[in-house]
Amino acid sequence: MSDLGVIPPERRSGVEQFHDGDRTLGFDLLGFWRWSYSGLVSNTTRGVLAEYLVARAIGVTSEVRDSWAVFDLLDPRGISIEVKSAAYVQAWQQSRHSAITFACPKTLGWDAQTGMSDTVKRRHAKVYVFALLAHMDQATLDPLNVAQWQFYVVPTAVLDQRRRSQHSITLKSLRALHGDPVAWADLSGVVEAAALKHMEMVGAET
Repeated sequence: MSDLGVIPPERRSGVEQFHDGDRTLGFDLLGFWRWSYSGLVSNTTRGVLAEYLVARAIGVTSEVRDSWAVFDLLDPRGISIEVKSAAYVQAWQQSRHSAITFACPKTLGWDAQTGMSDTVKRRHAKVYVFALLAHMDQATLDPLNVAQWQFYVVPTAVLDQRRRSQHSITLKSLRALHGDPVAWADLSGVVEAAALKHMEMVGAET
């Protein structure tokens, strides 16, 4: 039987050609990326974009996204981060702006090395970053403009101690926990402070 171990994600350039054996077909990987990921306002792509924005802000050095990891990002300081996104303006027809709620449930972790799942649900990152594409004018909406985003950074221990829903959090509740949003350029320092607070809270419980 052939080796069916983990296949690590490989960073590609976009110039790789689709082919039929030895014969190239005249289209490349960049064309696939353009075809599949140009809709930045769609929920799925916007979520990945939010992760990328946070990664760039905090100096993540990994070259590719690991979609199977139990948390979204690991920054150079060893801080594990989960990123959740939401937006007022959606890609579909709307009669009004969306109400902002972020899903943040406890989950069963899964280890790609062993193929085994955890038996207890929990939050696996030290810090949650809630990324809101806060711009409300559809005509000028630009997800590539970090000035149109708001970021709320919460220690995971704070979420774990909430008495209300453990599955999601509204923007009103998030603001009550966090206060004013953080600018993209300030994320790195705020994430570090949130990680320290998380560790203090966890340590106080033990």
